[in-house]
Amino acid sequence: MMGSMAAFVLNDTMTKTTGGAVPLFQLLFLRGLISITLILVLWGRLGPMHLRLGRRDWKLVAIRSAAEVGASYFFVTALFNMPLANLSAILQSLPLTVTLGAALVYREKVGWRRFSAILVGFAGVLLIVKPGTDGFNVWSVYALVAVFFVTVRDLSTRRLSKAVPSMTVTLAAVLSVTGFSAFAQLSTPWQPVSTTHWVAITAAAFFVLIGYYLSVQTMRVGDVSFIAPFRYTGLIWALILGWFVFGDWPVPSTLAGAAIVAATGLFTLYRERKTTRPLPPL
Repeated sequence: MMGSMAAFVLNDTMTKTTGGAVPLFQLLFLRGLISITLILVLWGRLGPMHLRLGRRDWKLVAIRSAAEVGASYFFVTALFNMPLANLSAILQSLPLTVTLGAALVYREKVGWRRFSAILVGFAGVLLIVKPGTDGFNVWSVYALVAVFFVTVRDLSTRRLSKAVPSMTVTLAAVLSVTGFSAFAQLSTPWQPVSTTHWVAITAAAFFVLIGYYLSVQTMRVGDVSFIAPFRYTGLIWALILGWFVFGDWPVPSTLAGAAIVAATGLFTLYRERKTTRPLPPL
């Protein structure tokens, strides 16, 4: 899982190095084409993939894919305009938003301890985005909207039947983002892509696939509730790469907010594991 998170942050880093020289939708379109090519080349090697899904699963895949489109747009836009570590810190609130979303949408029971942790975690998010101060800007809002779309994506994923192959879901998401970007990029002039940017975009697509592959392999052989906390190592990678590649280092309040979000997220995962642990046999 730590390798998976490192790969995902490396994807973000490679994407950010293009610095907006390649228009957003053109970049997403090119990265998507490369990702689709890699998936097709590795067909069957990363797990089974077929299209024999029920109507309910197809609806969930459609919702998930639409959420992936929204998440990609808002996330990459925020990525180009704010420090990598700040964006990663905001994304660490996902366990909290998914837990809250499951309670609101699926009526899953959330005790007072986890609900209190969610409130404290959101206070940590406020420390990161700093509403009402000079440090707050529209890109922080974009990051929060990206969190919303990723939450919708994860909630719909949780309702997919176990018979749906993970690679089918991945291919559907990549096709959706690529197809949407193909039409959206028609509204802007096509820009020539330098060799350096081609390398960055190709590397980004490669790291996305590696991150996904390592994540799937981990989930298949490990206890999900034990593995999930290791997702927070992504924040460490974001801090290191943000400083090393872009010279960015978060201010103390952002670090404090990230620590609060991570701590409450870990507590939420711990409580979820404890409350769903099966009772010993009589």
